Amino acid sequence: MALMSLSWCLSAVLALFCVSSWTQVHSALAPENEVPLRPTTWFPEGKITSVTLPKGRTRRLYFTLKKKAPAMSVTVSPCDLPIEWSLSARTLKDKPLKSLQWSTKKSMPEVWWRGPGIEEKMHSFTGNAVDTYRGPSHPQASIYILRLRSKQQNSRATVYLHEGLGPSGAFPLLPADPRVHTLGVGMTSVTLSWAPSASITSLPQTQQSYDYCVLVNSQQNLPSVCAAQESIGKKKDQKQEKKERRRRVTVWPILKEWWWQQWDSYPEPQSPPSSLADDNADLQCVCQGTESVCTVSELLPDTQYYFDVFVIDRLNGTSMAYKGTFARTHEEARPEIITLREGELRWVTFRGRGSNSEQFFSFRPRGWQQSGLLTLQSCGGGEKVKVTVSSKGQVLTSQAVGGDLVHIWLQGSSSYLIHLEREGTTTGQISAAADPALPGGLTASVKMQTSSAYHRRGVPSLPSTLQIKSFNRLRGCNSVTLAWMGTEERSLYCVYRRKLGDREAEAGGASALTAPCLGPESRSDTERVLCKYFQELNPRRAVTTAVIGGLKPGMAYVFDVYLMRRWGIPIKYASKMVKTRKEC
Repeated sequence: MALMSLSWCLSAVLALFCVSSWTQVHSALAPENEVPLRPTTWFPEGKITSVTLPKGRTRRLYFTLKKKAPAMSVTVSPCDLPIEWSLSARTLKDKPLKSLQWSTKKSMPEVWWRGPGIEEKMHSFTGNAVDTYRGPSHPQASIYILRLRSKQQNSRATVYLHEGLGPSGAFPLLPADPRVHTLGVGMTSVTLSWAPSASITSLPQTQQSYDYCVLVNSQQNLPSVCAAQESIGKKKDQKQEKKERRRRVTVWPILKEWWWQQWDSYPEPQSPPSSLADDNADLQCVCQGTESVCTVSELLPDTQYYFDVFVIDRLNGTSMAYKGTFARTHEEARPEIITLREGELRWVTFRGRGSNSEQFFSFRPRGWQQSGLLTLQSCGGGEKVKVTVSSKGQVLTSQAVGGDLVHIWLQGSSSYLIHLEREGTTTGQISAAADPALPGGLTASVKMQTSSAYHRRGVPSLPSTLQIKSFNRLRGCNSVTLAWMGTEERSLYCVYRRKLGDREAEAGGASALTAPCLGPESRSDTERVLCKYFQELNPRRAVTTAVIGGLKPGMAYVFDVYLMRRWGIPIKYASKMVKTRKEC
């Protein structure tokens, strides 16, 4: 038993010693910076190779040149993110044996990497732009190493190797000035121009395999076509994710069986093989062709846009990017906003009948209650006028304004925006002669007044009717008696008279009456007959009368009554024409 225990201990010690020795030998053979390479480590010449770059990992590509190759060029095109890449030439002291390659089961680049040698860096670059190294081949180089790395996140890039002195012909040519210039900027359009590419100008029209593609977005300039495709793909993924979220919403206890049936009915997603033509078909080029001038339209006003121009080689499936530009479209013409003063009476006029017109006003009520009264009256006959009152972008009220007085109560905001718009003319109500109440040449007018209401809580009351009644029995040679309806509020009523001539009296009708928009401010003091206060709490009995004397026998007069208030436009009653008796 003791002998078996001793034998087991010796076996364990021997096993540990062998494992430790094998580890030391393996670590001595393998250098510290050895990185396992993938099968696609060889970099072929004359072929565009796509390379996937995991975040923070360095990808190595190896290639060798022909013995008589005097020069070479290496082009690296990042997709959308900045990457780091470098080109180095490695010279080995001894050429590795073929037996070593087969025994270690390593590819030739890895075997050469193990061997002793000298490495010299030839070129390095950091950024997201297309970069090309052009130069003579290294005379002593055994193998060339291309290293690529993405620090920010997973990305990809394309690489291309060309042997020889001349251009590779695989990429379109950019002009000496690859900038995109802005010719003109409007409110909804931008015009661009750029120097033409020699790849397009050097070929006849029958052999054109190159196109310009102009892209526009509102976020940033795009360094390559690949970046544009990535942006389109992200938008599609976001839309698909939203659809998936909506599809996942279900009531599990109720729709359990239905859910499994639907789930089984969905086929497995299959990604068809994509070609370069399909990828370019997803690009939404606002301008495409061989012209070096482009006008981008249907843009939003006062918005900054980024414009990129690419010249695409459809035959080789490559592209080159011009240096993009950006521009901000002009803002919309903001209308003039007129500030209304406290108690100000304003005439708003619109010129011309052909098109709609609008005007904007602002009003700030006084007092902590922030309440006021807006009074309007249309004086344009058949003109349709609409008033819209808003505050802080929210519409409070919108209504039409006619010949009758309109009261709008303002409350709850420190400022109001008043929008008056002439919508059109009512058919059959346009007269050839100008309205006598309007200045010459004006086709529409609105009378408006705004005032703060400190202690009021609503719109003031109005008379039940605005008609004036005259009593024939009380009509004399030198006086007439008039009556009109008042309100339950104590208000001032003023009576004006105007003597008519013989022709006006004979014609009678509307031409002899006073225009409804003419207020007491437009009347002469000599026409004012009397002013009196009146109040009646019962609206049905709110009737007041006035005896107008000092008249001439047999003469026609037009009488006007105005209800004078502290707030708003004075209310004009309908004009009344009365003729005194010739004989009494």
